[in-house]
Amino acid sequence: MKKNFMLQIFAAFILAIIAGIIFGEKAAVVQPLGDLFLRLIKFIIVPLILSTIVVGVTSAGSMKKLGSLGGKAIGYFLVTSFIAIALGLFAGFVFQPGAGVDLAVQGAEVEAPESGGVIQTLLNIIPENPVEALTTGAVLQIIFFAIFLGIGISLVGEKAVPVQRFFEGLSEVMYKITGIVMKLVPIGIFGLLAPIVGTYGASVLMPLIKVIIAMVVAVIVHVALVYSAAVKALGKMDPYQFFKGIFPAASVAFATCSSSGTLPVTMKNTQENLGVSKETSSFVLPLGATINMDGTAIYQGIAVMFIAQYFGVELTVAQILIAALMGTLASIGAAGVPGAGLIMLTMVLTAVNLPLEGIALIAGIDRILDMLRTSVNIVGDASACVVVEGGKPDAAIKKGA
Repeated sequence: MKKNFMLQIFAAFILAIIAGIIFGEKAAVVQPLGDLFLRLIKFIIVPLILSTIVVGVTSAGSMKKLGSLGGKAIGYFLVTSFIAIALGLFAGFVFQPGAGVDLAVQGAEVEAPESGGVIQTLLNIIPENPVEALTTGAVLQIIFFAIFLGIGISLVGEKAVPVQRFFEGLSEVMYKITGIVMKLVPIGIFGLLAPIVGTYGASVLMPLIKVIIAMVVAVIVHVALVYSAAVKALGKMDPYQFFKGIFPAASVAFATCSSSGTLPVTMKNTQENLGVSKETSSFVLPLGATINMDGTAIYQGIAVMFIAQYFGVELTVAQILIAALMGTLASIGAAGVPGAGLIMLTMVLTAVNLPLEGIALIAGIDRILDMLRTSVNIVGDASACVVVEGGKPDAAIKKGA
């Protein structure tokens, strides 16, 4: 059944590419299929995150165990994100994607997003109104609320058992609904990918082909070396088995360009294909879908080098270090939605004094780059689950799943 499903996904990819090439912009006629799939995904995200994190926290048993789980996950996120931004900067230096490029900067003004600084960003994680956070889909605030709700249930004890059972039941219901939605993944991929292939022709891609090549190479290196080494050495899992198990989720991420939108599929894959416990996956994955953006970090590094080279700016060692630090922080702060990396790039460019107008240069291929970086983000989240699970004394990873 799993092999048939993977074949269906692969077939959907091939058919989408063929349809996009043959029909061009007319391929947009199948866009409603993709929109339907995205709506179904968004429909289950909020209740799934809320219920699974509450269950994950309550099943942890103690605050010490919960702190250890969160500490390992966040530590892994930070290390891999820094490696990713460094790799992106190095790829930009090697491929020189901005050298000799003859493109006119579009007239649109690009402004850096308003930011109240690190303190305000941290304060914004705490919802003033949890109900509003749920209705608006503010993922970080939902995670904060769910964690503290789970902690409260654990501290109250026996009297809160009915509340705990409610969330356990809700999480099981959401898992079942996720399974139903999963059956539509091939249709969703076809509906999302065909219009993209039809829209982005060679005239848009060719002038910036070196940017795409640099991104592809950096992504492959990061996934093949960093994640393979992590899951093998720390997660005690065969890398081939890992990539095979997470392939469906990575495919959905590639088509949707949304880490948060892919979350239900990622959770199902990590639990069923990789054998990661619900306790670990229900806590690490929602957190990772929000703050673990290795693909975005790679993109930030390449984009910074591209824009610097285009404008003839030679970055100093200090500027490169600042770009690495800001790229790591920006990737952590990027929302798990399409196009978020492009917005967060303004923070990095501002930090190293590069023209924000440079964003307009790569805006035309951002969707292509977004597909690549989101797939990496998802694989990174899953690798974190395997690493955290593999480090537990009672790890229950099924090596032959």
